Amino acid sequence: MEDKDKKIVSLHLKLMPYLEKYGILLLLVIMILVMHILQPDVFLSWRNVTNVFKQISWQSMLALGVFMVIVTAGIDLSVGSIMMLSLMILAVVAKAGAPWYIVVITPLIAGFLCGLFNGLGITLLRMPHPFIMTLGTLYIFRGTGNLISGGTPISGFTDEVRYLGHGRIDLQWLGLEKSQYLPVSLVLIAIVYIIFWIFLNHSKTGKWIYAIGGNPNAARASGINVNKILVIVYSLCGFLSGIGALILAGRTDSGYPNAGLQSELDAIAACIIGGASFFGGRGTVLGVFAGVMIMGILRNGLNLMDVSSFWQQVLIGSIIVLAVYIDVLRRDLGTRK
Repeated sequence: MEDKDKKIVSLHLKLMPYLEKYGILLLLVIMILVMHILQPDVFLSWRNVTNVFKQISWQSMLALGVFMVIVTAGIDLSVGSIMMLSLMILAVVAKAGAPWYIVVITPLIAGFLCGLFNGLGITLLRMPHPFIMTLGTLYIFRGTGNLISGGTPISGFTDEVRYLGHGRIDLQWLGLEKSQYLPVSLVLIAIVYIIFWIFLNHSKTGKWIYAIGGNPNAARASGINVNKILVIVYSLCGFLSGIGALILAGRTDSGYPNAGLQSELDAIAACIIGGASFFGGRGTVLGVFAGVMIMGILRNGLNLMDVSSFWQQVLIGSIIVLAVYIDVLRRDLGTRK
């Protein structure tokens, strides 16, 4: 029995690195197969697949921004409000008759400045935890968005402004039907995720971001300007929320006060499901995208099966608790080693 137990433990230790690296992708594949079995005629249809990608497009931007923050062992509760404020600023500028290229740039600048405000507030005010600063700005940014818009929706954007969220890439030249197109937002997601994958894995700043999350005191001792890196991280998080606002403007053709409400929770959930750790210093860009996809597929599949939205909340909440518990177990196992 002892030899058998040793073999089981040895096999577990050998498989653990692969499960940590590819487990989330395996879970994604299993979920796709299960949903296809439950909805064989609908789930993997071209129309539904493109619909899933369009639904997760703006959420994937928020999740990527929150992921970088979580890697530093921080949190950003204001990303949904940043997106809403950026969206309302876009709508106000568009309504004022500004050229389309000015309208497109506006939410990106607004999102970046909001993130910069968070980063400077956390570092200069020496907040005990980013939770406090971003909880405050959650209300500040959303209230500001309502003030500048009067709390009413603003609609009617030009085709150029709507392109990233509503545009389609025709695939008829491949012999496909007119209804089988590629959403422009999917191409944007791919480009942004590849850029940030390169940034986090192959740049000095990206490596410093992981180092800060792993051990901030050791990072300071090694000469890393921790405050500067944190300001960069939160600024980029805000910038990605601005991109999310631009995509959402294209999808809905309007700026509205409830935009992004509680979306910060979905972004955090996608990161944790995707393998990021609240303890900081771990996680991958691919894992975040897989987490966003799992959330999107789960919601889409449950909607197709006409499952109550209340039960959806219960199920997603349970998955989040399980993901965090697995993270705790993984950390305890690493500590024992």
